[in-house]
Amino acid sequence: MKKNTLYIAIAALAGLIVGYIVFGLIGTDNKDVHTHETEAMAEQMWTCSMHPQIMQNEAGDCPICGMDLIPAEIEEGGLAPNAFKMSDNAMQLANIQTTVVGNGTSGSSNRVSLTGMIKRNEESNSVQASYFDGRLERLNVNYVGQEINKGQLLARIYSPNLIAAQQELLSAMSLKSSQPDLYAAVRNKLLLWKLTERQIDEIETNGKAIEYFPIYATVSGTVSEVLSAEGDYVKQGQPILRVSDLSSVWAELDVYENQISLFKIGQKINIRSLALSHESIEAKISFIDPILNSRTRTMTIRAVLDNRNDRLKPGMFITGNIALSNSEGQQISVPSTAVMWTGERSVVYVKRSSTEPVFEMREVMVGSVNDNFSTILSGLENGEEVVTNGAFTVDAAAQLLGKKSMMNQEGSSSRKTGHENHVKM
Repeated sequence: MKKNTLYIAIAALAGLIVGYIVFGLIGTDNKDVHTHETEAMAEQMWTCSMHPQIMQNEAGDCPICGMDLIPAEIEEGGLAPNAFKMSDNAMQLANIQTTVVGNGTSGSSNRVSLTGMIKRNEESNSVQASYFDGRLERLNVNYVGQEINKGQLLARIYSPNLIAAQQELLSAMSLKSSQPDLYAAVRNKLLLWKLTERQIDEIETNGKAIEYFPIYATVSGTVSEVLSAEGDYVKQGQPILRVSDLSSVWAELDVYENQISLFKIGQKINIRSLALSHESIEAKISFIDPILNSRTRTMTIRAVLDNRNDRLKPGMFITGNIALSNSEGQQISVPSTAVMWTGERSVVYVKRSSTEPVFEMREVMVGSVNDNFSTILSGLENGEEVVTNGAFTVDAAAQLLGKKSMMNQEGSSSRKTGHENHVKM
């Protein structure tokens, strides 16, 4: 009896020990599973099957097409969707070098380089017009670029109204002593039609009206536009020629909107042109356009250049260098080798980790380029590390992995496995 009781007690104790072990482990497993599930939910990202570039940290609708977002596969190593890692061996073979960017000036000197073009000085433009109705019987100036001088014969015009006015003058000559006011009024009418005193005296001396009346140039310059042709009937005030005085020209340069605050009227600027063998012309900013070009996101600054030697031609490309104070010249710049141009976009590769070779493409907006440095207007922050040597090799690796790259703006629609996010050589 006592032996049976002892056996029962031993069996019960053994059952308690086994149950504790089994159910304790199950509880622990459940706890671990719950913990892993919680971490997975915290790291879970959601994407669109049609637009894989969309990544959100919670479920919802695609902002592009409106489709329901699906869970995105979490990449091995915790890399971002468009980040990838290169091996140390690949880094060495490609001789990939990086540089930390920060506030600095574009080049060794504290200057900003701008590009632009020589334009006509519109303040010196003038129009040769007809001051009375008539038919152009002869036009001596009929092509753009022709040089004219003040007093040069431009055209001859047949004007019935002018002939009638000359006849009035001849009739009023006989009343010059008896009705001087009438004579003066007729003579003044011809003066208002831009006839000179000499021409009026000639009509009186000859005693007959001029049938084909000459038109003389009132300014000197270069013909920039021919507005009438020989045989045309022109009305009073109608333009015949447009003339530009190229003894002074405008140098117009483009400035990005975030650089506008660096410039002011009266600031010195050095102008250079390939046509002048890079000879520097010093000028001052005379005008800053108050209207921003919404398409190019630039504004125009202007300087007036002396061109009496006729070396500067409208349409020439120029560069302008402007010295800035230390407080004005602080801006993010990178070596130009870091920037890759696609025609429409400029991209750089950013090293995401200071300890591991993890890279990601970044689109940037480039401002001026000077002394092998490019000014970055947007897309980079101080302290970020960019690839300055071997950028095309890094881009090739990104293309092979289906990541965002210079030629693939959105990346591959298919998710890569963990091993495919590493480049080995």
